[in-house]
Amino acid sequence: MKNIMNKLHVSILAFVLSINLQAQEKGHTRFSLVFEPIISWMKSDDILIESDGPLAGYNFGVKIDRFFGENYAFTTGLMINTSGGKLSYPPVESNSAYSTTYRLKHIEIPLGLRLRSDDLRRINIYGRFGLSPQIKIQALGSDGSSISDEVNLFELGYHLGGGIEYSLGRKNGIILGLIFNNGFTDITKNNGFNDKTILNCLALEFGFIF
Repeated sequence: MKNIMNKLHVSILAFVLSINLQAQEKGHTRFSLVFEPIISWMKSDDILIESDGPLAGYNFGVKIDRFFGENYAFTTGLMINTSGGKLSYPPVESNSAYSTTYRLKHIEIPLGLRLRSDDLRRINIYGRFGLSPQIKIQALGSDGSSISDEVNLFELGYHLGGGIEYSLGRKNGIILGLIFNNGFTDITKNNGFNDKTILNCLALEFGFIF
């Protein structure tokens, strides 16, 4: 099963990169400043480790759309993501049960596709999907101290969602959407359990198009 998933991840990445090469040959480029309030949570595949609640956070940064057709674009960018979650661990040997809060900060370089409808007066409906590779820049625990050694440096997931774009005239516009991110890779290091913990989040996307 893991081999199948790894092959799927590689195939998706190769497809996205091939679209990027095509986009470099033709089309126009569009930049958007984006701010995203989010709700994030962590989930383990070990039934003894329970999700102990979500955390509120935010993402912000720049997204770049490179159009290779009138309504199709390769999307990338640079985002700073503030997320995390709470996990409840069972007793281990002489240690009693405990709960840990993970407050995480990552740099994300999204890779994906954006699909837009034709103009409906000043409104376009869009959908987007792709990969969400992230690099850890900070990890704090329940008491605010660093737990960077408990969190993996790299995290990979996928995103999908959609919304509307409202034209303000010329090239400017406003974006309003809803995006779901689902983790692929284990975000925590060995904590005494042979489990895989993923990071998920739901984001409300606000953007200004230049």
